[in-house]
Amino acid sequence: MSAIVSVTPNKDYRPLDSALYPLLSAIDSPADLRKLPIDKLPELCREIRTFLIASLAENPGHFASSMGAVELTVALHYVFDTPDDRIVWDVGHQAYAHKLLTGRAPLFHTNRKLGGLSGFPFPAESPYDTFAAGHASNSISAALGMAVAAAADSTDGEAPARNVVAVIGDASISGGLAFEGLNNAANSRSNLLIVLNDNDMSIDRNVGSLNSYLGRMTASRPYNAMRGVAYHVLKGLRLYKDENHGRMTRLHNSLKSFITRETNIFEGLSIRYFGPVDGNDVRRLVRVFSELKSISGPRLLHIRTLKGKGYKPAEEDPAHWHAPGRFDPATGERHVDKRAMAPAKYQDVFGSTLVELARTNPDIVGITAAMLSGTSMSMLQKEMPDRTFDVGISEGHAVTFAAGLAREGKRPVVAIYSSFLQRAYDQIVHDVALQQLPVIFAIDRAGIVGEDGATHHGALDLAYLTSVPGLTVAAPRDEVYLRHLFFTALSPQWEGPIAIRYPRGSGEILQWQQPMRVLPVGKGEKLSDGTDAIILSVGTVATDVAKAIEAARAEGISVAHYDMIFVKPLDTAILAEVAATGLPVITVEDGTVRGGFSSAALEWWADNGYSPRVRRLGMPDKFVPHGRVAELKKICGIDSDSILQEIRTITSPRS
Repeated sequence: MSAIVSVTPNKDYRPLDSALYPLLSAIDSPADLRKLPIDKLPELCREIRTFLIASLAENPGHFASSMGAVELTVALHYVFDTPDDRIVWDVGHQAYAHKLLTGRAPLFHTNRKLGGLSGFPFPAESPYDTFAAGHASNSISAALGMAVAAAADSTDGEAPARNVVAVIGDASISGGLAFEGLNNAANSRSNLLIVLNDNDMSIDRNVGSLNSYLGRMTASRPYNAMRGVAYHVLKGLRLYKDENHGRMTRLHNSLKSFITRETNIFEGLSIRYFGPVDGNDVRRLVRVFSELKSISGPRLLHIRTLKGKGYKPAEEDPAHWHAPGRFDPATGERHVDKRAMAPAKYQDVFGSTLVELARTNPDIVGITAAMLSGTSMSMLQKEMPDRTFDVGISEGHAVTFAAGLAREGKRPVVAIYSSFLQRAYDQIVHDVALQQLPVIFAIDRAGIVGEDGATHHGALDLAYLTSVPGLTVAAPRDEVYLRHLFFTALSPQWEGPIAIRYPRGSGEILQWQQPMRVLPVGKGEKLSDGTDAIILSVGTVATDVAKAIEAARAEGISVAHYDMIFVKPLDTAILAEVAATGLPVITVEDGTVRGGFSSAALEWWADNGYSPRVRRLGMPDKFVPHGRVAELKKICGIDSDSILQEIRTITSPRS
């Protein structure tokens, strides 16, 4: 049984114009790429960039990262025998050129659309996508596993095993999982090459001492050349063997430290380091990769690339061009909603509210993990930089760092996307909830997020958080209630941790900057009366429910509506009241129905002797693919039309 919701594939092939793209249009696979002379590769890189600019101007995606990694991608597929050799992309933001070179250029116009190409490497889509990507820092561990498996399957000890390459950015390598992979790789004799793509960016500017360290790092070319000669000489004399690899590496590192008067963190881990190399010089990259293929054991190539390379607006402002939306390729003007009164994004309501509250409480501090602009924590940073902390791609550290702040009397607000917060589950349980520390989790991008797909949907937070003892979990139905919930969580009388989840995108209330009030914890609100059925909703799906109820009323069906607000603790008075009516009940949530709000409600009813007739609407027990939010809500049955149909069904005399 597939774990992914099935959708009809979009097979609208559009062959590339050979007049515009004479080289790229002739490449159906990396085998075709390898037929080109090396002197043609810079021209191919220019064609790829021209294609990406034209395509992404109309069908938005991750722009700057992929533009910066074009030469890297071409060189990797030119030198390595993919797909037999493996390339593991970290995150996958930079993998668009990879898709173009692996037979998917005629389908690239479907990128991130329902039934079309995924915006990230996805093994079910192509044999060249060796491992699923979307979250950061996993490439080294996954690639090491592949390399160890390849070594185990090798029948000739002298023949090199399959090459495995992990491509990881300077932001991703700061993640804890990347360091765990590096540590394990250092103790392995696997044929693993790690390519560190250093562009001084994640989405916002990179932070932390590791980023500064990478910026200063240099390597001695004469020394690396000398070491290469020494390696081949020693191996030819059979003095370089697996059993003395560690001693030889330490000898190399000591010699290099003596000659260059410096050392580096990777060679300190017994991983051979090469670089830095210009990552936007495709011919040089080809030569370097060709040389590195002949070296066994774990090694790391440090390359420097320019994010947004080849498109001046993106080069000058890579943060805003990470995923810019639609734009004019000729001028770089980005298409934005120019309506005078457009609703605010939930993230901006959060950011503005946090600043407003922080002005009155000096103990409030903000924390995020490399998502200052994505969460609008940047608003607090702009006004109160000394009370704003961007810890880089380190979600687990962000949570425990917040716990330490809370232990000393601060009121930390941790803003992290729902699917990224999964990476910090142990820290939420052990370091925050167990000690009942007043950490506020601002869970952005909860529920369906749209085109980024399964790796980014916030499907599981209600399920994985409501099982944590002592953690309050809430979801506002609109922008005003988002403000109420944060005001409540940051009020002097609040104790213990709380998670407040809200979706990507904009709400519908224009005048959301209303006075805030403290909400009673664990209490929902009745929004409308009804005599034929009852709907219980959590979060912003209340808007879709209200539209469905209005449409049902026009058909003569009367439906009551309760906004639960809190999923933990539940408003058991509402649950008892609803069950006592004997009316059929529909629950609606923008999250998985397995273990989410509806599961909690059913458990309470069962434990207390109630057995109402219930229909549960939410995300299914499968991973939801990519597409527009409206399309995916319909697939999950939580758009207003689907809710209306459930109302009709459950109130039908035959149901």
